[in-house]
Amino acid sequence: MASVILVTGGTGLVGKALQHIIETEPVGSKFGKQPNETWIFLSSSDGDMRDQEQTVKLYEKYKPTHVIHLAALGSFGGLFRNMKYKLTFLRDNILINDNVLHASYTHKTTKLISCLSTCVFPDKVEYPLDENKIHLGPPHESNFGYAHAKRMVDVQNHAYKEEFGCNFTSAIPTNIFGPYDNYDLEDAHVIPALVHKCYLAKKNGTPFIVSGTGKPLRQFIFSYDLAKLFVWMLREYDEVDPLILSVGEDEEVSIKEVADAIVKAVGFEGHYSFDTTRADGQFRKPASNKKLLDRIGGFQFTPFEEALNLSVKWFVENYGVARTGMKKA
Repeated sequence: MASVILVTGGTGLVGKALQHIIETEPVGSKFGKQPNETWIFLSSSDGDMRDQEQTVKLYEKYKPTHVIHLAALGSFGGLFRNMKYKLTFLRDNILINDNVLHASYTHKTTKLISCLSTCVFPDKVEYPLDENKIHLGPPHESNFGYAHAKRMVDVQNHAYKEEFGCNFTSAIPTNIFGPYDNYDLEDAHVIPALVHKCYLAKKNGTPFIVSGTGKPLRQFIFSYDLAKLFVWMLREYDEVDPLILSVGEDEEVSIKEVADAIVKAVGFEGHYSFDTTRADGQFRKPASNKKLLDRIGGFQFTPFEEALNLSVKWFVENYGVARTGMKKA
């Protein structure tokens, strides 16, 4: 039977990675496109999913049998953006998610995977994070609007499963990086922000200064690896409970290691230092990938430096079209 796989938010970091994997992995292989599949990558210009009518029209047009739901407002933004627009992110994401989930139910979509975020976890929680800890307390105050909207997807998945038997689930990636990231210096996450900063320092002959001590540890997942895991989930994972998609706790990387690798990849030879007067943020917030590895039976993650080199190379080659937040002359 022919399958139509609809990817919402298909032009963002993860959507572009999925498109890359589908176009480059051998047809019929474990992570490749199957011979009977059509993949459709939607962008916000195809329709506003905050609007129920526009969402329904997209479902009527494409008749998806499977949906990977990546569309979100605020997912690409940094801390200050999330703090500033708490209500907007809460309302807009609730609308988007409710419309996508309900359209998937009414149009008899066989399977739906929504993308959550580690910000759904409680602010005060025992580490490592795992799939059973999502609802054990309120999320961090800085992004509670976005976090609560995302957390509700898990509640809705369970409700659709219980009431209608829907095969709806969700994935929770750790920090994602890769080509097509958001490199806006005001709003970007740590890797794309540092890549852009280092690129400009090299270009302008100015120092490269990293905020904080460089000591905090983070788990980073390369977008191409994440895309493969989404393809695997689409084919193999049929549980309603969410699944953390991440490298292991033993693969945490310090911000200093990240900055060192960026300096090397960019080829920056100027003055490079850490501004230790700036706050570090949380020292570490590890997540367990035990459930993922139990289900998938092992997975080869791309080594961090190799993935970072690929990402930096993409940014340098595509600076003119990358999302930098800067007016291009």
